Amino acid sequence: QEELVESGGGLVQPGGSLRLSCVASGFFFNVYNMGWYRQAPGKARELVGFIRRGGMTDYTDSVQGRFTISRDNAQNTLYLQMNSLKPEDTAVYFCNKAPPFDPLPWGQGTQVTVAS
Repeated sequence: QEELVESGGGLVQPGGSLRLSCVASGFFFNVYNMGWYRQAPGKARELVGFIRRGGMTDYTDSVQGRFTISRDNAQNTLYLQMNSLKPEDTAVYFCNKAPPFDPLPWGQGTQVTVAS
């Protein structure tokens, strides 16, 4: 059964850092582009960035230079290093397959709150 389990969220002050993890199971993790998504209250879920199966990354403009996505294919794990966090980064963060691949059923996500 395909499963995605996110962790690592929490409360952090503006300017702080967090590292999120996503453990995948039930599918061939290493052959897919994988992405991090987020959904803020009252807003649609958005793709924050993704990493291709070859390791190249792309990010949305609002996080470029602050967020870094990496993957460990041997551990079926996706990471999101978030630096210089801003209040507008507050959201529930999810991982999933990235375009052009269709998403799997969404996991629970992990809450990130940036506040002083």
